[in-house]
Amino acid sequence: MPLDKNNPIIKVEKLTHIYAPGTPFQVISLDNVSLEIAKGEFLAVVGATGSGKSTLVQHFNGLLKPTRGKVVVCGLDAADKQANRTLWRKVGLVFQRPEQQFFEEKVFDDVAFGPKNMGLGQDEVKERVEEALRLVGLDPGQVGQLSPYRLSGGMKRRAAIAGVLALRPEVLALDEPTAGLDPQGRRRLLDSLENVRRERGVTIILVTHSMDEVGLLAERVAVLNRGRLAMIGAPREVFCRAAELREMGLDVPTPTAILARLRAAGKPVRTDILSNSEAEEEIAKLLSEDTST
Repeated sequence: MPLDKNNPIIKVEKLTHIYAPGTPFQVISLDNVSLEIAKGEFLAVVGATGSGKSTLVQHFNGLLKPTRGKVVVCGLDAADKQANRTLWRKVGLVFQRPEQQFFEEKVFDDVAFGPKNMGLGQDEVKERVEEALRLVGLDPGQVGQLSPYRLSGGMKRRAAIAGVLALRPEVLALDEPTAGLDPQGRRRLLDSLENVRRERGVTIILVTHSMDEVGLLAERVAVLNRGRLAMIGAPREVFCRAAELREMGLDVPTPTAILARLRAAGKPVRTDILSNSEAEEEIAKLLSEDTST
């Protein structure tokens, strides 16, 4: 999907956020951060623990207010109290382990909670619930009448995200959504997110520690370090700066790291590798050249 970079859906201008300002417990979580996010973009936000990732995304729906600076989302000032009444529908924020927040006895009813509170009719609510469940790869007929707690870990996570998608947000911000899932659960959840973006054109902001996820999905990566925006760019551009990332306590995708070691050993290989398939092709080419010589 082509991105409209001239009309960002989120614009962050010199954002600073201070917890407990003016007290002995004061912490500067974000320090003069500026960035723009295009409509329909898949942006990953990475950084070591305490770098300000979660604080940043909580400004996007007005949950947190800037100490200084400005955040404009969908044309609305996120600090404006009046705008907050609209932003909670436009920006879906999924916290870590959202499945711990189920409060209805059936999956259908839990996903339907948001649309019902929007005052929608029964038919519209049903349509939204079924659409949201299908978007995350769950069959409404199979899981709708089940207790959420009967689902597997990965299915619980996807059902919780469906509850946010039923609001039909323009932006979906997820804070470590794959934490604690097994590899199969992670893969299915990430496939669901890509499906949501492809089918609905939703802007996705993924906060994660997994560089492999970033390399496979993100169009751009924003790297936070001690509350400041240290890097932003395409994954290949960012992960080429592996030494700088390691100084910030971060790593690079596994295929990138493997090719970097081969290059360090004197092998003529590319280091802007992100996926296993790219790494396999590069290594196969290297072995072919070694055999021919």
